Amino acid sequence: MRAPIGDFDRATPAPDCLAELTAPVAAAVRDWSGGVPADRILYVDTDPRWADTAVFVEHYGRDLLERSANCVVVAAKRGGATTLAACVVLSATRLDVNGVVRRHLGARKASFAPMDTATGESGMEYGGITPLGLPGDWPVLVDAAVVDLPYVLVGSGRRRGKLLVPGKAFAELPGAVVLEGLGVV
Repeated sequence: MRAPIGDFDRATPAPDCLAELTAPVAAAVRDWSGGVPADRILYVDTDPRWADTAVFVEHYGRDLLERSANCVVVAAKRGGATTLAACVVLSATRLDVNGVVRRHLGARKASFAPMDTATGESGMEYGGITPLGLPGDWPVLVDAAVVDLPYVLVGSGRRRGKLLVPGKAFAELPGAVVLEGLGVV
């Protein structure tokens, strides 16, 4: 199947390649119940050496910079409690951690979660964290610009491979809240 975005050799419906995904992502695809059919979520095999956004778009298509999203794990603190949350913003923007994220989570302080916390708690590899398959009690904050795109490229749970996900599917994820201004230029 031809990928709807990017210059990939092949795109495969994610339910047909669960073995390529980490356990939590495979479970999320297998149990998918959103309005967007699971077979519209596509997997593309990519070289892990090119997982970082700048190098990735050079190799797989410059148009992907405007059609890619990063999933950032944030640690929000209030009192002695820490809440982990996932934030999904377009790759060409930066996450408004100290504004929109902090206020929405009601935190006194919000910051990027340490790498070992993000990977250990998500069960995913650094550089491949995706909002599909995250722990069910995590808030998933999604920038409205992500939801507006026909397809968005995100991690697959590991550095090798990416998912092409219809934008509106992000609004259907467990714990998802769509917010304006989450990603800023």
